[in-house]
Amino acid sequence: MIGRLFYLAAGAALGGYAVHRVHRARRALTPGGIAERVEGRVGEYRGALRELNEDLADAVRQQEEELLRAYAPRRGRALPPAARRELPED
Repeated sequence: MIGRLFYLAAGAALGGYAVHRVHRARRALTPGGIAERVEGRVGEYRGALRELNEDLADAVRQQEEELLRAYAPRRGRALPPAARRELPED
């Protein structure tokens, strides 16, 4: 008797889980479900691209500062010879 009740409860739980999964899969395959998934992915990609853009802007700023420190003329100080050769003549 107890064995039958156990199998009945296990079958009901398994059946409920299967119905839940089928309902979720069916909802995911509707146009609205597909749109939600695409919107989520686009949001992830947008965030990743924004982060990449910020990282690249920081790298460009750092390199520009290095170049300005190395080649920009300072008061009372001439450019290094290598920098003078690379500057266009006005």
